[in-house]
Amino acid sequence: MSLSTQEETPSVRATPVAIGRKPAKKINRGPIWLKPRFLISGTIVALMLLMAAFPQLFAGFGSNPAANCDIMRTNEAPSAEHIFGVDIQGCDYYTNVIYGARASILVGIVVTAISFVLSAILGSLAGFFGGWVDTIISRACDMAFGLPFILAAIVVLQLFSERTVWTVIFALALFSWPGGVRFMRSSVMEVRNREYVQASKLLGASNTRIIAKHIIPNSLTPLLVLQTLGIGGVISAEAGLTFIGIGLTPPSVSWGLQLAAAREYISAAPHLLVFPAIFLTITVLGFVLFGEAMRDEFDPKGK
Repeated sequence: MSLSTQEETPSVRATPVAIGRKPAKKINRGPIWLKPRFLISGTIVALMLLMAAFPQLFAGFGSNPAANCDIMRTNEAPSAEHIFGVDIQGCDYYTNVIYGARASILVGIVVTAISFVLSAILGSLAGFFGGWVDTIISRACDMAFGLPFILAAIVVLQLFSERTVWTVIFALALFSWPGGVRFMRSSVMEVRNREYVQASKLLGASNTRIIAKHIIPNSLTPLLVLQTLGIGGVISAEAGLTFIGIGLTPPSVSWGLQLAAAREYISAAPHLLVFPAIFLTITVLGFVLFGEAMRDEFDPKGK
């Protein structure tokens, strides 16, 4: 009897433990480049960047977007000869839409890059040093936040009679950094108290070395993801400003200018509005989805 009891006891005791515990699920995340959202959005982004850098590869009409124009065929609808139709000057509209990608995407990339650099530097200084340095930078961010982004850009752009791509980049970059600074500041404040940072201080490392070697590299990924998400918003902002007549001015070529010019011909030539709008929507959507895929992969809080 005692032997039987001893043999049964372990099995009885093991039963509730086995029932109460759930086996840990093994999540196979896999390489990021094999995930559908990253693959689709990355393909769109790569194509748009290639189109902006080398439009002649897609247009097929050399380096001049005004080539093969015939004023007698103004606003002609899409056909086999001109798949996007003809614009108000009798030029092939497909070529113009392709060349319009350069200005729009250049504004989005450069403004985001400037915002990224400013946010990384100012956020690192504010988060690492704290005190009066943090106070000055935070109050500057508060002042910038007090001005609506689009309204502030309109005020600055009104100061220029001729607005080029670099003028628009200056106006948008001037007010696009405060959110990134706040984001970087919070990341740095989390990293600065970690053991390896404290160890570097005890070993006599300078603040400049600590910031460059430890703080920025370990705080930069969330900011990079945030800025990637913001590229689509900057492209939309440029198109919106240009559409209302505040952004780019001719002879620049952009999707915003094409949408603005198409307003007067919506009923007679709707293709003038449809095709640049489609390209703009696909580009913004591609950058947003690409940023979300990056966030899901690299954001520690999402894992």
